[in-house]
Amino acid sequence: MRQIKIAVLMDDIAEINPTKDSSLAMMLEATRRNWEIYTFDSDDMFVEQGNVFADMSKTTVNDNAKNWFKKQTSKSELLSGFDIILMRKDPPFDMNYIYATYLLEQVEKKSVLVINKPQSLRDANEKLFALNFPHCIPKTIVSTKSSKIKEFISEHNVAVVKPLDGMGGKDIFKLNSNDSNIDEVLSYMTDNGQKQIIVQEFLKEISEGDKRILLIDGKPVEYALARIPAQNSFKGNLAAGATGVGQPLSTRDRYLCEQVAPTLKDKGLLFVGLDVIGDYITEINVTSPTCIRELDEQYNLNIAGELFDVIEQKIVT
Repeated sequence: MRQIKIAVLMDDIAEINPTKDSSLAMMLEATRRNWEIYTFDSDDMFVEQGNVFADMSKTTVNDNAKNWFKKQTSKSELLSGFDIILMRKDPPFDMNYIYATYLLEQVEKKSVLVINKPQSLRDANEKLFALNFPHCIPKTIVSTKSSKIKEFISEHNVAVVKPLDGMGGKDIFKLNSNDSNIDEVLSYMTDNGQKQIIVQEFLKEISEGDKRILLIDGKPVEYALARIPAQNSFKGNLAAGATGVGQPLSTRDRYLCEQVAPTLKDKGLLFVGLDVIGDYITEINVTSPTCIRELDEQYNLNIAGELFDVIEQKIVT
């Protein structure tokens, strides 16, 4: 069988945390399978005469916290010449991100497997996609209007407000109905009533962690990573100082996965992270789900290996 070529669209590999990065975990697995690996970023793509190219570097990786990669000199490569493209670009989910999905969609038409599917990345906003499963989510509203949001906060006493395009706990606020800064926060979040934001009832179970459940082609990994907020924080984000503690999936976790799995499979969302607090899904992460390395380390797993087994079944070699 010929050597498989894989390209990874990601932020600068020199800037990642190699002990935590899930994209690196995937590239290490590709290395174990003797796949040929290239890396590039969204602004490296270009189109000429109907073909999509990227200035990219052949890349080798090592499981070494001080010396985890080596890149060859960048050169232009035709993206349709690859078997697989991993879209692992971190949010913000802005127009540049969307433009990248349009270009990847052109590559996909040339029988290249793009993970996750570009159209579905556009369709499945990580904050709004969960609205398709109303029986699985906490009380939620989406609005630009401070008056509606304040009514919601008053009804539930405490709520969490989030932007629709961020990550890592940035610009997430917990608001009490009697807070003096509600107007200021909502004005900032909605850009004075011009931008939609999502507001959810505060779930006290966050003290037990915001669980990240990874699904591969709709099937959950057997363990979740409960991200326990730092002291005096409510944010279950590792980037915001939370601590990741593994735990087996609960019966409720499995139920939630069963509810979303058929839709994920239909949309070609091969690698997805559910965020679960208590009994409810709060977000469905499709852009660049993380927590592979933490779960691998705690339970001696090979999650990227499970993912690549599925990928190999889907590509024609």
